[in-house]
Amino acid sequence: MTRAVLMLAHTGRAKTAEAARAVGLRLQDAGVQVRLLAEEAERIGLSGGTVFDSGAEAAQGAELVLVLGGDGTILRAAELSRDAGVPLLGVNLGRVGFLAEAESSHLEGVVEHVLARDYHVEERMTLDVTVTLEGQLLGTNWALNEASVEKAARERMLEVVVGVDGRPLSRWGCDGVVAATPTGSTAYAFSAGGPIVWPSVDALLVVPISAHALFARPMVVGPSSLIAMEVLPSGTEAVLACDGRRTIALPHGSRVEVRRGQVPVPLARTPHPRTFTDTLVEKFDLDVDGWRGRSKN
Repeated sequence: MTRAVLMLAHTGRAKTAEAARAVGLRLQDAGVQVRLLAEEAERIGLSGGTVFDSGAEAAQGAELVLVLGGDGTILRAAELSRDAGVPLLGVNLGRVGFLAEAESSHLEGVVEHVLARDYHVEERMTLDVTVTLEGQLLGTNWALNEASVEKAARERMLEVVVGVDGRPLSRWGCDGVVAATPTGSTAYAFSAGGPIVWPSVDALLVVPISAHALFARPMVVGPSSLIAMEVLPSGTEAVLACDGRRTIALPHGSRVEVRRGQVPVPLARTPHPRTFTDTLVEKFDLDVDGWRGRSKN
């Protein structure tokens, strides 16, 4: 049976499109069918690539979703990966790239691991999000990084009550509240002052954004907890953003419930010594001078 890989790339960057073309040629030379989305195929310019108009159709039956780009491109690919149950493997050709498996300098090695099927799959926690108004369902969504409730009007403050496990916790006048996964702890939640949580930790994060309150600390709650955020009429209306990509308007009285997602995102991991700790040191340019290695005790 012919192997198939769906390749997504940030084709707005010429170097990324060029790298995608080179990767596609290497995969094709090894007998792997390379699937491309119609919106990207012309810029990549890969002769012999199989072009699909629908991303959902392109992901079905593929072995991998191979992504070349930054976190935004990977989050776009995660929508296809999750729905199709196909592992996602990202190579960072953008700026931050916390979600990526490897950096651009390791691209050739990653492709060789893919060809040798030398990778394993780990599941990343997601969030399931439900929005109601006076008991009526307004919408549902999901997120890999975070679900954020944000004020809709810049000039006014958002008033929100946050609850955990069916009990009210605090009322905040703020710019918003972020509910995040450990994977998302280095994204919006981090920018809002939240803690970094290792991806292997089962937990959910609640992080207020610019809250005008004495108690406005970021919190880490259990993975089975239910986080609720209610938009009060004393403040502005709000909007729900899931991974910054999918939004739902939140009129006054809206209630947003966030819980651990039932469907995780499968990420492909190739064998290399890079750990999450190494990623933090690299991305934040941390000073590790003086480290003497593992203790002998």
